[in-house]
Amino acid sequence: MKEKIIKSKLRVQKHGEVFTPKKTINKMLNIPEIKETCENLTATFLEPSAGEGAFLVEILKRKLKMVSEKHNNDLTSYESYSLFALTTLYGIELLEDNAQTCVMNMFQLYYDNYKEQVRHYNGTIKKKVLDSAKEIISSNIRQGNFLTRKAVDGKPLVFSEWSPVNLRKTTKNIKIQRTEYTLDEIYESVKKESGMTISRVEQRNLQLDIFDILEIDDIEDEIQKEMRYIPVNIINVYKEEMEEANG
Repeated sequence: MKEKIIKSKLRVQKHGEVFTPKKTINKMLNIPEIKETCENLTATFLEPSAGEGAFLVEILKRKLKMVSEKHNNDLTSYESYSLFALTTLYGIELLEDNAQTCVMNMFQLYYDNYKEQVRHYNGTIKKKVLDSAKEIISSNIRQGNFLTRKAVDGKPLVFSEWSPVNLRKTTKNIKIQRTEYTLDEIYESVKKESGMTISRVEQRNLQLDIFDILEIDDIEDEIQKEMRYIPVNIINVYKEEMEEANG
């Protein structure tokens, strides 16, 4: 079956959408320096025009292969390190259908590889591992415009940094610290206190009218109750556990 590189002429004209052929993707990723980086557990990638995830899926495939070869003493180790591999892949896609397909393609690849390891170890698929994979992928793949650094609703694009707090050669259960940054903050190399989030107040555009003024005390309370993520085992990131930042 011939590989499709365009969905329609209209989409090409309107959005310049042309998909990269798989052969070209593999050729690019097989460049020695890039190939080595793809096999580096902690190396991060950002695809600014992710499409349906062709590049990201192929990089994930290589990272998961590396995890199965180097960090796979038992199923628990594989779960931790495979989820950490997921945290290193980021994407931005303008079109909603592509963004959704990208998320699903990445999750399907993760699920297939996880299921294979479960079968190998005669284990059981853990729902919390799959839920954490979904949380990581959906947080790392964003619909928006890379050039404006904004989501489709005009708000800043927000990404999570997933920092391991105990990553050593002997680590079996990876503990992760999540911190949120806008794409602008990433460009400006802003460094935050670990665990800080982009609050709801920061994310919305405050257009003060009479009703906002009447509710100003509520807004101040929300600002005072700034939340932060707490360090958790990586298989539990789906819980999005937080505490008050000034608590």
